Amino acid sequence: MKRYNLFLWIIVLLSMALGFLIGTNQQLVENVIRTPQNGSQKLNQFLRYLDRYYVDQIDIDSLSTEVIQDLIRKLDPHSFYIPKEELARMAENMQGNFVGIGVSFFMEQDTVSVVRVLPEGSSKRAGLLAGDRILLANQDTLYGKQLTSEDIVNRLRGKNESLVNLSIYRPGTQEHFVLPLNRGAVPITSVSHYLLKEKVGYIKINRFAETTNREFQRAVVDLKERGMTQMVLDLRNNPGGYLEAAEQIADTFLAEGKSIVMVESNQGKQTTTFSTAKGAFEEGQVYVLLNGESASASEVVAGALQDNDRAWILGQRSFGKGLVQQQMPLGAQEAVRLTTARYYTPTGRSIQRPFDNGTQAYYDEVKQRYNTGELADVSKVPQNDSLAFTTPKGRKVYGGGGIVPDVYLPNNANPEDDWSDYLLRSNLINHFVFKELDQRRKDFSSIDRETFVSQPLPNKEQWLAALKIYLDEQSVPLNLENTDLASAAIHSYLGLQLFDEATQLEILHREDRFVQAALEELVKKPLD
Repeated sequence: MKRYNLFLWIIVLLSMALGFLIGTNQQLVENVIRTPQNGSQKLNQFLRYLDRYYVDQIDIDSLSTEVIQDLIRKLDPHSFYIPKEELARMAENMQGNFVGIGVSFFMEQDTVSVVRVLPEGSSKRAGLLAGDRILLANQDTLYGKQLTSEDIVNRLRGKNESLVNLSIYRPGTQEHFVLPLNRGAVPITSVSHYLLKEKVGYIKINRFAETTNREFQRAVVDLKERGMTQMVLDLRNNPGGYLEAAEQIADTFLAEGKSIVMVESNQGKQTTTFSTAKGAFEEGQVYVLLNGESASASEVVAGALQDNDRAWILGQRSFGKGLVQQQMPLGAQEAVRLTTARYYTPTGRSIQRPFDNGTQAYYDEVKQRYNTGELADVSKVPQNDSLAFTTPKGRKVYGGGGIVPDVYLPNNANPEDDWSDYLLRSNLINHFVFKELDQRRKDFSSIDRETFVSQPLPNKEQWLAALKIYLDEQSVPLNLENTDLASAAIHSYLGLQLFDEATQLEILHREDRFVQAALEELVKKPLD
């Protein structure tokens, strides 16, 4: 009997235990059944299950990030996740300023060497000079530590108006001194301009940031005061940015009431932006320069001017991005840029390239334009007659894959020549010029910008010989047979380090076939 009672109690206890386990899971099942099951709810519910019930400890935040990144990769090539370490940098770049001391620098023999003192930064006002070495920031030693550029930036930046005492060594006079200065807002310029020739202004936009339109309008006013009646607008290698900035700049050229761009949301809502009155450059010839790296907001501007018969487009087919992104926060320190709309040019064309074959193939398409022969032969540019549109004055334009220029400039160079050209315009040459200039600053101490630009590279042969030695030391195979191109590259970076970006561009453009072609076209009959 006792044995029977014991057995009975065991059965009861086991039943209670099993009932608890089954009951708990049954409750979960019932909750799932009662909860509306759309995709987002399922995902959130699964993450809650993991966080609350999973047998081992897991980092739910890290797992959520991985899930988000994986989802984004399955969307389109232009939606992406922004981690916290990138968010602030990207914000600064698009806002058009950062808080710091206002210098560009190289690490030279483990020492922070000032390449340029930016004109609107606190370093300029405090008397810092190009070539100075920054040894300490407050009591933080910056030399001899194998610090990265990011490490240096983090030490030189800080809160607005915060004091930093810089310990400086000036090689030219062999002085050591402490330079106190207050950090402040330093503009990140997106616009460069100069007078290309009499009455012809040149403006380059490298991205569309919050400050771009203000910079652009100042450039237009300055050039008009200097006699500009024709303009070359350079959007090459401009990846885009804010749609509003693109709309504002297009408005500069268009008479009141012209369509600039139409945006269609994911719910089918269509919004068209029209030009306003009193654009600063509504008359006068305009040539817009494009290449395969001109994308997004650049294509909005080019499309608006082409479709309204306001400008000639010159160069090569643009990237082909007709999607609009919005940045949305994920918590306090992360974000996503999510594609939320498509845009259409005034004639109604979408210039978005297909991305059905995946992100890698999508971006590789631009690189493959060499192999397809498109860069050498305009007839090989893909044009779908079913995507043809007509401008008010009867020009045929095409959708489906970027902006096709009105004046096509074939690339007759081979990949090796283009690689050499790229190296000559890269930071490699910038660093070489700094090293050499560091030994020759007295030679340029009294030269003014106009004289520097108008004269050829001084001591050309010495510079080229020094460049060859430098390239051999760096084990960089670079063809220097084209001495004109090599000397122009050296001369231009000298202009950048001694003066500004506009000086660099003005020198480079003597050998720039896009700019020279625009000058040739400007003398021909304008749009009528």
